[in-house]
Amino acid sequence: MVLARVVGTVVSSHKARKIDGIKFLLLEKIDPVSMNGKGDFVVSMDSVGAGVGEIVFYVSGSSARYTDVTEGKPSDSAVVAIVDFIEKDGVYTYQKSGN
Repeated sequence: MVLARVVGTVVSSHKARKIDGIKFLLLEKIDPVSMNGKGDFVVSMDSVGAGVGEIVFYVSGSSARYTDVTEGKPSDSAVVAIVDFIEKDGVYTYQKSGN
């Protein structure tokens, strides 16, 4: 799994029928200590209802086809979790607001 920040959405009006109705998110990989973006982006299918600004886990390759949303779909990347907090060496580097 890879940590990333949701930085936007991607909309496509013409796509394969198997992926109709699936929300696409633009993700930027992050450094989990500094929380800075790495300038490395990926488009990912959303299987958990994530929104812009949230920190998420995503999976790629064949693992991306193991969610209820992406099963049997032509997917190479899927958001599988929304992160509540990140802790390293006893220090919280990220806490989702409201936690």
